[in-house]
Amino acid sequence: MTIHVVGNVCVDTSFRLERLPLPGETLNAAAAGDGPGGKGANQAVAAARTRAAVALWAPVGRDAASDWVEGAIAAEIPDLRLVHLDLPCDRSVIMIDRSGENVIITAAACAEAFDPLAMTALGDTWAAGDMLLMQGNLPTAATMACLTAARAAGLVTVLNPSPLSADPLDLAAVSLIVVNRPEAEALTGEADAERAARRLLAMGADSAIVTLGSAGALLLEAGASSVLRLPPSDVEAVDASGAGDCFAGTLAGLLAQGAPLRDAARLATRAAAIAVGRPGTLASFPTPAEIAALTKTLKLENV
Repeated sequence: MTIHVVGNVCVDTSFRLERLPLPGETLNAAAAGDGPGGKGANQAVAAARTRAAVALWAPVGRDAASDWVEGAIAAEIPDLRLVHLDLPCDRSVIMIDRSGENVIITAAACAEAFDPLAMTALGDTWAAGDMLLMQGNLPTAATMACLTAARAAGLVTVLNPSPLSADPLDLAAVSLIVVNRPEAEALTGEADAERAARRLLAMGADSAIVTLGSAGALLLEAGASSVLRLPPSDVEAVDASGAGDCFAGTLAGLLAQGAPLRDAARLATRAAAIAVGRPGTLASFPTPAEIAALTKTLKLENV
């Protein structure tokens, strides 16, 4: 099974601060740096580190920043299916305070101009039994077109619709939706995470995971009468940026290799906890060796 990750690529510029600035305030950062990012790239790398077969379909510009980020991601994902547009590379600015909380601003001209089915051979490349993993950076119409076509072609479809769009989502095309608590409430109107998960299934998704930050996550599988609560790992938060991408990518990578959904979700929760305990985004994600060690631990627990 190949995981086709369709999403965005960008340059992340991170600033580490004692606290986040107030409106109109200027603060000096304790540290700053650039790295490859974008939710599509982040999730593709996380999936690849589980040793799953991954293809990344994404737009980039034709500038030096695009060349740099392409080279950085190619070191992790050999199967890059990038479309070069006459636009500057997308960029994100991430501000992280001492508790690990973050604020992110993104300029996404490439992502907003990307139509995967029209601009790539995606629909001719995937095969029944493959997986499609998507996020919320692309236009909603393009995202829904990919999910609908993939579902019709027999793919497993996984959607992490972050950042949320104001446009409605048709979850009938989604095998598994992964959202955090605020996203779940925004989509369903339910503040309670369990009720939100049930509502997501009623809206058409086969299964739903609601991540709860330091409280872990909950999973409601298709046909299940009760939710499975996934406990958090005991970790001191350093940088929460990218934790959701680490979770979604790790989850998809394990599912693609045959792991049961509940086991994949448990391990993805632990992988995200490792990422939260380290600075950076992609740099904080568990290595392939660390993912393998987590997998062995989970297997021992299930004996």
